[in-house]
Amino acid sequence: MTLSPRFTLTVGILATLCLAAVIHILVVLSIPRNVQHSAYDNIATYGIDRQFNLLPDVKPGQEALPDLDPAMKHAACRFQLADGPVLFDASIPVSFWSIGLFNAAGEAVYSLNNRTAGAERLSMLVLTTPQLSILRENPPENLEDLIVIETPEPISGFALLRAYVPHSSKADEIDLALRAARCGTI
Repeated sequence: MTLSPRFTLTVGILATLCLAAVIHILVVLSIPRNVQHSAYDNIATYGIDRQFNLLPDVKPGQEALPDLDPAMKHAACRFQLADGPVLFDASIPVSFWSIGLFNAAGEAVYSLNNRTAGAERLSMLVLTTPQLSILRENPPENLEDLIVIETPEPISGFALLRAYVPHSSKADEIDLALRAARCGTI
């Protein structure tokens, strides 16, 4: 029994399309594993870890990170909880500021602003469960004044501190406040 040329051609085309679809799916699924540039990596180019580094003003096509608000000034701090707890402390003289914590994959882990914090000053401690247990044995004097964020495992990530700029005349003052913000050890 011989197959008709039309049937052979049809089966060949279907087999080629199936193989192309499988290869396409494998390539698309392998992209995240092979891409080396992440927000966590990009932040490293602006300064050292465990220190807030002022990001450049947002200009079209020249954003330090995707989706930054041009009405805000931004500072970023990379950290690794394996190196110890991280204390964030800042006093920003504007009507609105916020801080977002992101893991190394760029996923938001926690977010806070001056209205939800109930204070004009940012005082936040991020640590792991074992670090919190050790801290409870010998707590610092100001522990009750801190917002304590506990994570189950030591993450690597970054904090993005944002401050609203109500008028360009306030930009220098906000820059100074963001540069003075602290991101370090207890």
